[in-house]
Amino acid sequence: MRIAMFSETFLPGTDGIVTRLCATLRHLEATNHEVLLFVPEGGPSEYASARVVGMPAFRFFLYPDKNFAFPRMRIGKVLREFQPDIIHVLNPAFIGLGGIYYAWRYHIPLVASYHTNVPAYAHHYRLDFLEPALWWYFRTLHNRAEVNLCTSRATLKELESQRFRNLMLWDRGVDVEMYGRATRTVEMRERLLGTSDHGQKLLIYVGRIAPEKGIDQVRRCLDEMPDLHFAVVGDGPSRLDLERVFAGTKTVFTGFLHGDELAKAYAAADGFVFPSTTETLGLVLFEAMASGLPVLAASSPPTREVLEGGEAGFIFDPASPGSMLESLREMFYNKERRAAVLARAGEIAAELDWAGPTRQLLGAYESVYQRHAAIAGNPVHGSR
Repeated sequence: MRIAMFSETFLPGTDGIVTRLCATLRHLEATNHEVLLFVPEGGPSEYASARVVGMPAFRFFLYPDKNFAFPRMRIGKVLREFQPDIIHVLNPAFIGLGGIYYAWRYHIPLVASYHTNVPAYAHHYRLDFLEPALWWYFRTLHNRAEVNLCTSRATLKELESQRFRNLMLWDRGVDVEMYGRATRTVEMRERLLGTSDHGQKLLIYVGRIAPEKGIDQVRRCLDEMPDLHFAVVGDGPSRLDLERVFAGTKTVFTGFLHGDELAKAYAAADGFVFPSTTETLGLVLFEAMASGLPVLAASSPPTREVLEGGEAGFIFDPASPGSMLESLREMFYNKERRAAVLARAGEIAAELDWAGPTRQLLGAYESVYQRHAAIAGNPVHGSR
């Protein structure tokens, strides 16, 4: 199958979308599918045999640390040469408009996937008045697709309430082998602890550093637990502000880590914290679980789904000032509960990989493509 993808974000950036996209591209290569990927410029020109076409980039105020791109006219020419069987737009907002337009113009089957709850971000940026307009905008884009893939049941339910159509669950995945084989090293543990005293507790956060992530909530825990160290792995627009918030505490900011180095960072820690309530899934939760770390997460529908209501992780109430501290102490010092949570998390992680979600994605592609098989006069397919 020849697949044209449009993604608002790609390498060298790192987030859940990029993680899922890269894993998908690797598996599509292994199963001999051809991929053409349109993304903002700044990344590689090829990835896992996919040809990557970069578009001139700009910055968007809700994501000032990321590159975005509007579609250009040359997309049509490149698509005609590639002759795709399907177009897949990931989180369409800017460049994804090009995928939606050319799917309509050339009568190509269109699949979309929803990865980022941008309307929920409006509150964290004090732009609540924009939320209804953002929901309208994304609903309008997604409802052009014949299938809208959602990364969690909680997100699917929310999109249903917002009148998104043609919804389908896209299963979770994680690189179990990479995270499972990583071992704790003295070098990485001391780097994240900021000390050679290995008897301290190390809590780790991995992801974008931005207002909606709620990372500042950890400060109180550091003040109340003298043996607690905190490592923030990632970067983003709030890094300088958070460095001031955590000044004087046992906190280390590493910037982004990737691949085996990231796996070693997970292995070096004693627990993982996920304070965000705006995620559609939170792939880092599965990375932590695959690494054998207990997870402490803010209560939200997706995290309750992933952590099975507390069976596979510790869940705190972000609206209650003392809830995170209470849950963190339980995670570190309630040995019986910690063991039970780790056992269930390990069972969940052991069942995950990226091959299953990719097979499911190909099934969605094939189903949508078959609906179009009888349509004559497709300008792209007809030129073969």
